[in-house]
Amino acid sequence: MDNGSERDIIQSIERGFAVLLAFDADLPTASLAEVAQKTGLSRPAVRRILLTLEKLGYVTGESGRWQLTPRVLTIGQHYGATHGVVEITQAHLLRIVELTGESASFAQLDGINVVFAARVNARRVLTNGIDIGTRLPAHATSAGRVLAAFGRAEVVDRIIDEGGLPALTERTVTDPVAFRDVLHEIRTQGYALVDGELEQGFLSIAVPVRDSGGTVVGALACSTSRGRHTPDDIVRDALPHLLESAEAVSADLQAISVSPRVLPGGPRPGMFSPYGPS
Repeated sequence: MDNGSERDIIQSIERGFAVLLAFDADLPTASLAEVAQKTGLSRPAVRRILLTLEKLGYVTGESGRWQLTPRVLTIGQHYGATHGVVEITQAHLLRIVELTGESASFAQLDGINVVFAARVNARRVLTNGIDIGTRLPAHATSAGRVLAAFGRAEVVDRIIDEGGLPALTERTVTDPVAFRDVLHEIRTQGYALVDGELEQGFLSIAVPVRDSGGTVVGALACSTSRGRHTPDDIVRDALPHLLESAEAVSADLQAISVSPRVLPGGPRPGMFSPYGPS
């Protein structure tokens, strides 16, 4: 992919996204000054960007405080609608949850992180807080390790060099040599198991999902807690269903690639289009 040069970058768009992404769990509402401090932009620039985003319907401001609107969710809807693998995996995630009683996810790599593009939570009051759009460090998650293990060499280098393999718990693998050894083991056995490296007591297992050409396009993962299962339990109870579902997703992708696209094109009902009704 051609990343272009600096002269190809439109700074106003770059700044607009910086302001949009300034709002998160730590800063759900913010003053103009807080957004300026978080983004490093000037207050006048932030003000113009917020007013533009407000006109487009992505933020709202009241009494000097700004926050995102539900319209932001449509960006994620458009991603799912234009990436068949995300929609296809949803039904398979439901089946995994029904068979295992544990939460299931489909994740993809974004730089040194994994992003959860699809998710079905188990029917329990307490979950681990992972939802669609959640970003987690790739080096300490089963999905991230699967994607690194079956990805290009530069993907692994970036995770190590740029991310630095920080210790999130006392169990997190932080040594680059040991991390590469773990990835080699994952390639050999075909799955990744992470026990307490992201969060104490958090246990997850993941397998690769391949497209019709054999390229790994994501990872299916199942997660639980040490209080409910041991590593041996999750390998025995969840791994067969993950492997079966990954093969089924690949078969569905193959069907799409050799037949007319089955996913409807264009904005779906309730999805925002900047170009008006289709």
